[in-house]
Amino acid sequence: MTDLRKFLILIAAGGSAAVLLGAIGSQFIGGLAPCHLCILQRWPHAIAVVIGALALAFRARLLPLLGALAALTTSGIGVYHTGVERGWWEGPTTCTSGPIGGMSADELLNQIMDAPLVRCDEVAWQFLGLSMASWNAVISLGLALIWIAAWRRSAQA
Repeated sequence: MTDLRKFLILIAAGGSAAVLLGAIGSQFIGGLAPCHLCILQRWPHAIAVVIGALALAFRARLLPLLGALAALTTSGIGVYHTGVERGWWEGPTTCTSGPIGGMSADELLNQIMDAPLVRCDEVAWQFLGLSMASWNAVISLGLALIWIAAWRRSAQA
């Protein structure tokens, strides 16, 4: 039973790592700049990878549940982002930026003018009618189910 638990954790954490690498690859290789919600969807995947490493090193029963929570969190953000893209509800009205201390007004203006405008309500890429946010929601829900299966194996042992 322990081997199946470890296998399930590897699949779940590896799936999050693959989604995270795919998102980063689409940004740096594919040239698709992420919006604020895209960035938010990456963090739970990174956390799930760390939880997976911990769950493989330590047999704590709570860790697979935390992995499931991370996967459900990014899935929920993906559903929210999909709704924003499809116009079902409004998205965030705020933007984020890096620190501007020590910059002159001209440098700041140049940074603003050179920054790509990435809107959360526009689909930059889609496959089979689903955007990246939608795919993240679906895949992450599946990963959450795998985490839950690993937790059930932890409870049986």
